[in-house]
Amino acid sequence: MKSLCRTTAACALAALAGCSIVKSSRIRGDWEQVDRQRVKRLAIVTQPHPAQEPKLGELWSTLAARQVDLKRSFIIKDIQSAGDDATFDPLAHCGEGIEGVLWLRPDVKRQGEGVEAAVTGRLLRCVDGEEVWSAEAAGSWGTHDEGLEQTIADYTAEFGPEVTPYVAATYRLLLATLETLPDPVLTEEDTAEKIEHGL
Repeated sequence: MKSLCRTTAACALAALAGCSIVKSSRIRGDWEQVDRQRVKRLAIVTQPHPAQEPKLGELWSTLAARQVDLKRSFIIKDIQSAGDDATFDPLAHCGEGIEGVLWLRPDVKRQGEGVEAAVTGRLLRCVDGEEVWSAEAAGSWGTHDEGLEQTIADYTAEFGPEVTPYVAATYRLLLATLETLPDPVLTEEDTAEKIEHGL
């Protein structure tokens, strides 16, 4: 993994030098005219499990779902993670009432006292399987982060100590990646549904 930021502070200081977590992002050209009105209800799927650890897959999908629910207008209908299956089809998660699948494909490794993490994210619309949004991001973080002590403690309590070293990297990486996700337009009925089913 090339030119990775070693700490959040280093990323901030090195931003002018080109040290960026998000390497690329793309939104389909007709998002404003088409998908913004019809891709609102999502399944979020992490596949494969980061570092071959199912609990990490659950952490990734849950953390992503909570960030999307908080920062975007999407309505989260399902949260899943899946193992390393060569025949994996994200569109298999397009069930009743689901209009898109947010697929996160992570690559996570422990490196000494830190974690190197990368992700490819894709938003696929269920009506025809076309890609609506995609992004690639990567970085390196320490396993301890003073600014995320409570977050680390909370997710450790929820998923177990095996996820503890990865929480800071997962949080920082997904936060940056999902900031590039577009935002749908909700009707009054959609807004009521989001409030009712919010995470």
